[in-house]
Amino acid sequence: MNLKKNILPDKKSRWRTVAVFLIAVITGLGFFMAKEAALVSYMSDDPLACVNCHVMTPVYNSWMHSSHREWANCNDCHVPHNNVFNKYYFKAKDGLFHASIFTLRAEPEVMFMREESEEVVQNNCIRCHVQQVTQTKYDGWIDDHAKNRTERKCWSCHQEVPHGTVHGISTIKNNIAPIPTDTEETVIPDWLEKQIADK
Repeated sequence: MNLKKNILPDKKSRWRTVAVFLIAVITGLGFFMAKEAALVSYMSDDPLACVNCHVMTPVYNSWMHSSHREWANCNDCHVPHNNVFNKYYFKAKDGLFHASIFTLRAEPEVMFMREESEEVVQNNCIRCHVQQVTQTKYDGWIDDHAKNRTERKCWSCHQEVPHGTVHGISTIKNNIAPIPTDTEETVIPDWLEKQIADK
């Protein structure tokens, strides 16, 4: 009861109606903004959630045309997987950082990972590719493989994985799809599809 008294003015006060109205407006705006920002979608592992920010469209489309698309989504690489609490804590923290940067229109022309994100991506590269990292047979034909696999970031050699060579938000104008590439739509021309069916 004391909490109610601290939040709302006394029943006899003329400010009580104003306070109730303001609380309702703030709550309504909060729900409206959560819906418009598709807030719940960020809880999923669906890569389309990342494209809620239009700046990410070229990054999404480059991933869609990579071999990683078949095996890994955005969260498989960019979010820690040591436990579920750390995963969602990191997603929330990173998401709030991204949202504030994009809202303020302060994103750089070419985006680079922050140090904390680099560590997460490096750990996830190793998590999925542990056999390649620990293979001693590579030592004989890749110079300094033993040293390089432990002291360097994976993308210092594998620079185009999985987002290709063209980076930067200026590529958006060259990206035809305002919405990410449709995975359901076939890209096989009709004449070729007919020829395949005839065989």
